[in-house]
Amino acid sequence: MANPYETLGVASNASQDDIRKAYRKAAKETHPDLNPGKPEAEKRFKDINAAYEIVGDADKRKRYDAGEIDETGTERQPERHFYREYAEADQNRRYGRRRASAGGRGNGETESDYEDIFADLFRGRGGEGGATFRMPPQDVRYTLDVDFLDAVNGAHKRVVMPDGKTLDIAIPAGLSEGQVLRLKGQGLPGSDGKTGDAYVEVMVRPRSGFTREGFDIQTALPVSLGEALNGASVRVETVDGAVDVKVPKGAKNGTKLRLRGKGVPRGKTGGRGDQLVEIQIALPEDADEELGRFMAEWEKKHPQNPRRKGAA
Repeated sequence: MANPYETLGVASNASQDDIRKAYRKAAKETHPDLNPGKPEAEKRFKDINAAYEIVGDADKRKRYDAGEIDETGTERQPERHFYREYAEADQNRRYGRRRASAGGRGNGETESDYEDIFADLFRGRGGEGGATFRMPPQDVRYTLDVDFLDAVNGAHKRVVMPDGKTLDIAIPAGLSEGQVLRLKGQGLPGSDGKTGDAYVEVMVRPRSGFTREGFDIQTALPVSLGEALNGASVRVETVDGAVDVKVPKGAKNGTKLRLRGKGVPRGKTGGRGDQLVEIQIALPEDADEELGRFMAEWEKKHPQNPRRKGAA
């Protein structure tokens, strides 16, 4: 695996925020769902996730930069020079054990020094009296694209992660862009059999006609000039389905109608936000001379100056 910084296209001194932005951009571009039938994109997506697993975590990044783990997250064994040093020593002294006097010898070597050296040599190899090497449980990180309506209303998804693992993920109602879900015990196992966690960062796909503002949802409602002047009952799409909305008589362009409880669930606090429907008056598409003459006569009796400061 390549250097994780190079994989993500960032400098080694990049901030965590820059790394996160680079990861999200690259993950969106290479996600298998958006690149069907492109194995090279799937491989790139896996490499990006693996790189972010290392440098996207501040603690792991420090350990990687310090050379304690490699680009796969595997512990690096410290270099051992003892065998060569002692093999190249004087043959009569190579493996001899010296017992120093109470004051020690001039070079400071004592019996305990050699005991420490040989204990270090065999530590981690399962030898008698030595500690075995231990790999801690590893957390993993993924990204998941969800539809706008699923993020608002909640859903259950069965998804295949880049490493081939299948996970059942509960999308809580009211989920927001960038929120991270923790799946306990769905990471990688350590040498003690315990398993790390999976952290899934959610990316919400936009939906045409809907814009989220906090717990409220903003939508636009095109109406004809006649509907605005005379009032009308029109169909409006909400996250729960279409409903009938009454456009008040004489409604002005930009007027906002509030549909209470049709917004985003507030989670533990309960309740939901509202949907704000902004009226947008559309001029007739096939205006003819008759309409033009009518408006000219009407404006003579009702002079208007929409450019006047403060005019509606």
